[in-house]
Amino acid sequence: MNYLTINSSSFFGGYVNLPGSKSISIRVLLLAAQSIGITHIYNLLYSDDIKYTLIALKKLGVRYFLFKNNTSCTIFGLGDSFYNVKKLSIFLGQSGALMRFLLAILCLGNKHIILTGSPYINRRPIKPLINALQQGGAKFILKNNKLPIILGGFVGGKINIVGNMSSQFISALLMLAPLADYNTTIIVKNKIISKPYIDMTINIMKIFGVKIINYNYKYFYIIGKQHYCSPGNYIIEGDITHASYFLAASVISNNAVLINNINYNSIQGDIKFLNILNKMGAKILLGSNYIKCIGANKLYSININCRNIPDVAMTAAIVAIFAIGTTKLYNISNWSIKETNRIVAITNELIKLGVKVISNQNSITIMPQKKLNKYVIINTYNDHRIAMCFTLMILAKVKITIINPICVNKSFPNFFKYFLSYCYNNNN
Repeated sequence: MNYLTINSSSFFGGYVNLPGSKSISIRVLLLAAQSIGITHIYNLLYSDDIKYTLIALKKLGVRYFLFKNNTSCTIFGLGDSFYNVKKLSIFLGQSGALMRFLLAILCLGNKHIILTGSPYINRRPIKPLINALQQGGAKFILKNNKLPIILGGFVGGKINIVGNMSSQFISALLMLAPLADYNTTIIVKNKIISKPYIDMTINIMKIFGVKIINYNYKYFYIIGKQHYCSPGNYIIEGDITHASYFLAASVISNNAVLINNINYNSIQGDIKFLNILNKMGAKILLGSNYIKCIGANKLYSININCRNIPDVAMTAAIVAIFAIGTTKLYNISNWSIKETNRIVAITNELIKLGVKVISNQNSITIMPQKKLNKYVIINTYNDHRIAMCFTLMILAKVKITIINPICVNKSFPNFFKYFLSYCYNNNN
């Protein structure tokens, strides 16, 4: 089993240039591939999820060129020809977002497309999306505990979908519906979780020439027979979820960090992490295209509603270890259907550190302790977010061993090398 042992550090700080947002990168690549025209994409994140997206696009007949160390990409959009492919098999790795988006997008026309992936991919919830697509005329060959074979047939119409399990279900439908033969109305049951990701999808679709009518997130109306058109150039924002680890390191160590290519008007919902840090006592300055955190003399506990920030909420859970008082994170039920059951994972690893934790299906309460264990082996559960979050513990004079550190390749290759380069006292 591969592992990485990291000594504790007493300093963290500097100027940070982060790769582009994973969520934006996947959406932009998929829309560019379906567009009329050529799209030049800059500050692309090149991670495992993006590699599998590009491999899928190549199989679907899309031409592209990578350059500048794979951080820029030119996509030659296929327009309507994108949907002409009839029979093939596509491997998705571990990308739940790619799986859900392609499952929807490839439902146009008549096909026989097999989607496969790592064993983990079949554990990600997908039945509500399949049911919604079937309401619009899509047909599948369904197999127990495996991804369905796509036969196509989606034409639009009236579709009901649950909103409290994954925002990716709704995003997938939104990206598909404008291309259908008929107009589509998406009716959302339950309260939407991770709403900012839906806003992100709609925002990017608008840049590619397609509009969505949003009635207070209760239902969406989409005119059919539209076409995606390339905007020409697209610069991807720095990934704010990744930025959260560097901002958290700043407040934990009480040292300054400046992160470029991010601004407060970001289309990423995780920008709300700044509000959390502010409430906890961090000192944050906002620039035209950067965020500077100058640390925190003291951190204070707060209650955090995590409904719309499932990823950075995990980072907040680590910051809570260093706060004065008890912090409660609630509306985290969707943590249980991510790469692993993150409620269980976070709870287990915090207890190893010596932190007192109370958790249930929808919340986690963290009660910091004066003394933490000085050496801890962190199980990542093959979850990139767990690995990156718990790396922050080296700033608490804790030596850690990360099991399966390569899981970070899913979203942030070379994370450890990059993160540790800001720790002056790191000995690795």
